[in-house]
Amino acid sequence: MSLSDRQAAPHKALGGPKIALAVDIYDWHARDLAAAFARAGAMAVPVRLSQCGFDTDRPSGLVIPGFGAGLPDAVFVRAIGSGTFESVTLRLGVLHSLGAIGVPVLNSGRTVEICVDKAATSFALAHNAIPTPPTWTVQSEQVARQIVRRETRRGLLVLKPLFGAQGFGLKLIRREDDLPPFEAVEGVYYLQRFIAVERNGFRDIRLFVSQGRVIAAMTRHAAHWITNVKLGGRPEWCEPDSAMIDLALRAAAAVGADFAGVDMIFDAADTLQVLEVNSMPGWRGLQKVVPFSIADLLAAGLLTRIGWPREWPSAKAAL
Repeated sequence: MSLSDRQAAPHKALGGPKIALAVDIYDWHARDLAAAFARAGAMAVPVRLSQCGFDTDRPSGLVIPGFGAGLPDAVFVRAIGSGTFESVTLRLGVLHSLGAIGVPVLNSGRTVEICVDKAATSFALAHNAIPTPPTWTVQSEQVARQIVRRETRRGLLVLKPLFGAQGFGLKLIRREDDLPPFEAVEGVYYLQRFIAVERNGFRDIRLFVSQGRVIAAMTRHAAHWITNVKLGGRPEWCEPDSAMIDLALRAAAAVGADFAGVDMIFDAADTLQVLEVNSMPGWRGLQKVVPFSIADLLAAGLLTRIGWPREWPSAKAAL
């Protein structure tokens, strides 16, 4: 039995919207979302974008496993999946095409493209006058070395993988010799001003945005400057103030995100700056410190977007 058949079968009688849940593996997040959609009277069908494609003999021109000759009422993009440049381009093409023929896709292919590319995210934030650390992205080791020589006089830099998540692959750059060779960075150097400040450890803030509102937030604490929960950061409930909320909503809007995890930090001058916007954020760590179901609110946001009527659960953090 396929991934989509295994999950769709128990909910055949629901009669509500059929939602394609784009996943890589059927993990905790996928199960949490599928259960939330079921509670809302919808059917979530897990779909791997690696199994989707095009068939121009079909009326829609698309092949979406689990939907036969039809199409989903909407798509919730939890993961794209790793692959070659060609395969990832095809998966994004499927999302673009679904959106083009009127199927709501959250988040859109364009938003996913911006957010998985840290340089594009930094550009979108700066272009929309959202405070974010100075960033340089180049395709030359010689130019990267010039930037490091110039900028490390003012402070440390962070080298990040252009495509990366969960805090993996980050490296502090103190001097020119700290730069890895061209091949080790896949030909792209993404350098950002290091603005974390040690205050009895390090901390940053993640705000979860859905459909134009902040639904939850947490502070992540760590002894190390990399605070991601996956790498040992400790989550703690955060009551965001109006400045945080405004910044998170502006950041999500800048990349066109219907839902997003917005990471921000206070610099040495106690000014909030946005570090990243994640269009496929996890919430397992956040769920540990909130008293309501984040998946229920995400499902509610999508179903409200497509006009599926019902009275939704509220949350104190939905501000």
